[in-house]
Parts: sequence; structure tokens; C-alpha cells
Amino acid sequence: MLRRIIRNRRPAPRLTGISLEEELALLRVELMYGLRVDRDDYLRMKAGEREEVVARLRGRDAATSVLAELRGSLERAVHPAGLRDHRPGEPA
Repeated sequence: MLRRIIRNRRPAPRLTGISLEEELALLRVELMYGLRVDRDDYLRMKAGEREEVVARLRGRDAATSVLAELRGSLERAVHPAGLRDHRPGEPA
């Protein structure tokens, strides 16, 4: 069934292109939640995010800034604000 859906899908506009994995994720959203995903808007948002990343990294050491952002994201994910200083056996 998925092969038929993918084979018969509308051709995506080629601003940056939608990969097969992205198309499957969009189809999953449409089928599970009954939403309609506009591929043109999705591609515009994807291009905008790419431009934002390029603008953020321009003029800085790209590797260092990406590493710092990843480290910050990891620290926030591992130590959420509410659980940061909580130890087992102590009241929260």
C-alpha cells in the first residue's frame, strides 16, 4: 500500500527537495492525524531553516558554535529544570 501511495504521490516542487524519509513522515502525519500537509509550505520552511542556520554560523567558527549548541541541548535534555538538583530520598 505504501509503495502505491509513494508511486502515485504528487511531484514535489524542487525548491530544496523532499527526501523519501521526509515524504513518509509527512504521509504518516496525514494518515494518523487527518491533517493535510502543504508540500510547498513545508519546502519553504525547510529552506528558511537552512538559511537561518547558515546565517547563524556565518562569521563564527562553525564547528565550535555547533558543538556549543549541541552541548547546551544535551545538558537541557539530560537535566530538565525541575529535576536538576533532586536527589533520591529528598523531597522535591
